Amino acid sequence: MDIAARVADKLVDNAINHGEPFPDGTVTLRLIVDAKTRELFIEVDDAFRDFPGFADVANQNGHVEGKPTGLWWVAHYKGCLSWDVKKDDDGHAVGKTVQAVLPVG
Repeated sequence: MDIAARVADKLVDNAINHGEPFPDGTVTLRLIVDAKTRELFIEVDDAFRDFPGFADVANQNGHVEGKPTGLWWVAHYKGCLSWDVKKDDDGHAVGKTVQAVLPVG
């Protein structure tokens, strides 16, 4: 539970500080457990359609000097990080979804 809360916090924090809210002022958080694979999916949607510097964030080796920050925690907990453009029902880009997949345990 603590790991899920920490990673969800980092994804939401990134959406607020580096993304942008939807027109109604929201970002969306979803937590889903896959019963078959026993993985936890943490997803955050925001209205910014890009993720500049994603390769630098996603390809961390779990080693950090100094204080761990941001999405480093996904790698630390043996998770995988990805993102994709979020589209509306008509196929228009409306933002992005950032997803962390973590082993449950």
